[in-house]
Amino acid sequence: QVQLVESGGGLVQAGGSLRLSCAASGSIESIHTMGWYRQAPGNQRELVAAITTAGGTKYEDFVKGRFTISRDNAKNTMDLQMNSLKPEDTAVYYCNAEASKWPYNYWGHGTHVTVSS
Repeated sequence: QVQLVESGGGLVQAGGSLRLSCAASGSIESIHTMGWYRQAPGNQRELVAAITTAGGTKYEDFVKGRFTISRDNAKNTMDLQMNSLKPEDTAVYYCNAEASKWPYNYWGHGTHVTVSS
């Protein structure tokens, strides 16, 4: 089993920055890709960015140039640096880990990000 704990959410004004962190523990050797998802009220959960064990990254178009995902495999952590935040970035942000063993997919409990206009 893998446990994921997010931190770093909060309230920020539009144009500001926040840094989210995700700490993984447990059977971390089974983890390969990690990612950040978000879910705004009334919306489906959506991918924000993902990063492989080797450091390959993927960003959704709505965060390209503003958000940066990073990962420290030695510390078992993953961060999301969010700059130039917009009110539409307001959501609960979830850490996700894909693993090579059942149940293959893990989620954190989420951290709230609120961007005021």
